[in-house]
Amino acid sequence: MLPADEAPNAANLVDLDGRIVDCRACPRLVEWREHTARTKRAAFRDQEYWGRPVPGFGPHDASIGIVGLAPAAHGANRTGRMFTGDRSGEVLYQALYDVGLASRPHAVWRDDGLELFGVRIMSPVRCAPPANKPTPQERDTCRPWMQRELELLRPTLRVVVVLGRFGWQALLPVLETVGWHLQRPRPRFGHGSSVTLPAHDSGPPLTLCGSYHVSQRNTSTGRLTPAMLRGVLEDAKAHAGDT
Repeated sequence: MLPADEAPNAANLVDLDGRIVDCRACPRLVEWREHTARTKRAAFRDQEYWGRPVPGFGPHDASIGIVGLAPAAHGANRTGRMFTGDRSGEVLYQALYDVGLASRPHAVWRDDGLELFGVRIMSPVRCAPPANKPTPQERDTCRPWMQRELELLRPTLRVVVVLGRFGWQALLPVLETVGWHLQRPRPRFGHGSSVTLPAHDSGPPLTLCGSYHVSQRNTSTGRLTPAMLRGVLEDAKAHAGDT
């Protein structure tokens, strides 16, 4: 079954997460995630890799969403939880902890007891892609999962922090489908940028906040510093009502 058939039938986020982890819609991604889980990285050779699509992480009444790109081959594809077990996650969870949105600064494994406060992390593509580059077709095939996730979060969601241009471009058409109005020309991505989108109906508006991705390239070169990331997250808290 394709995500377009499965996602709309999810009654809640628990149901949706269960459907996501069983998805096999993209042959290239299935082959890569499972190959990586079998061959493993030497440092993790004694661990059992998750090797499946990665569902969202965070409370079901979150007021802040964080959108990335896709699971890392030896990060979330290994641990089974978004941004957990790799250097990108080390930067993100430290910043979330620093601004009071996470219970601890380190994300090690999906059952390590870490909690997020008012935040849910998701991605446009749920399987680890080769070279960390999903194709446009894979992005579009996966889109219904994020669309349904946002539909279920909409009663409480007030802000979405988007990490990187890929996530920004993938998210915009989903937001319009879910119920928020995009002005023309569409909002442009930039670190520290923010735009508030009115709802099509009488529902609450949604604020988008842009941040450079927490990739190792960005953080090691100083393009994204911890202070810059904390600043975006603090802005998101302010827009959300300081959850």
